[in-house]
Amino acid sequence: MTNAEFKKGLEERTLAFSVMLLNYLDSLPNRKIFWMIIDQVGRSGASIGANYREANLAESKADFVHKIGIVEKESSETVYWLTVLSRLRELPAALADENAILLKEADELLSLFSTVSRKAKPSRITSEL
Repeated sequence: MTNAEFKKGLEERTLAFSVMLLNYLDSLPNRKIFWMIIDQVGRSGASIGANYREANLAESKADFVHKIGIVEKESSETVYWLTVLSRLRELPAALADENAILLKEADELLSLFSTVSRKAKPSRITSEL
């Protein structure tokens, strides 16, 4: 797989995740306990793909490193809020399975973007020379 194919595939994967997440959030009960979480996880989850696309259009290596760091942070926040949702007793059982699927995908994206971020950063040995 080429780098371009990898990027395209990951852009599609993050887009699919955003759509699945937003559809899921729209199915949650219209109750106060969910309002803030829906807003938070909706923003962080949907921004993963948007920020990744922006990183792929970075103007320099440093710009890419900065933007991919944002993607990593948004992925981590998404995992946090989906975990909160999974632990709420008010989450209807019928929606728990879908939350688990989303949480698994968010966790995989976090792991992937953490690796990309780590590999994109210049090594300390090189920068110290």
